[in-house]
Amino acid sequence: MSETMSSSVATADVHPIGLIVTDDLQRNRLTVFFRLLLAIPHFIVVLLWGIVAELALLVAWFAALFTGRVPDGLHNFIASWLRYSTRVTAYVFLLADPFPPFGSGGSYPIDVRIDPAQPQSRLTVFFRLLLAIPALLLTYVFRAVNQIVALLGWFYALATGRMNEGMRNISAWLLRYETQTWGYVFLLTGRYPSLAGAPTA
Repeated sequence: MSETMSSSVATADVHPIGLIVTDDLQRNRLTVFFRLLLAIPHFIVVLLWGIVAELALLVAWFAALFTGRVPDGLHNFIASWLRYSTRVTAYVFLLADPFPPFGSGGSYPIDVRIDPAQPQSRLTVFFRLLLAIPALLLTYVFRAVNQIVALLGWFYALATGRMNEGMRNISAWLLRYETQTWGYVFLLTGRYPSLAGAPTA
């Protein structure tokens, strides 16, 4: 009985959006050196897909206001964009080494777990952007810190052919919060971003 209750509590504590890290820390010095140039095609796809995702968000917002839930099709479309954009960010910030696939299919050393659509409070949906302001401000700070970590990691990886594990874990923790924030803004979850938990949870 107590084990069942503990399991239920543990499951409830898991955020609906998490970061999955299976990276082996090995880095190719040549692709590290040209990382930003190599990522340009992905930047273009993320931008174009993001425009469509914003239009989907508008439809999802109205749907959630009337039904208390984002339709599965819209949820999955927006989740795919968030998963893909997070992979691209991870690649640029040297959290992962392989060139990301163009899309959210398959697996990647830094990946995103997004739970299926769940009922959400219509009130929090209506005021979602206002409610998200503190998290967005913190995400802005975290992104700036992550850029500094990535720069240091760039020099480290060029010198050693590896990414420092501590840097990778800090960067992953920062990226996880950013991903949860955008998931909250884009109505993928009604759960506010969390600072708690391990960097790779």
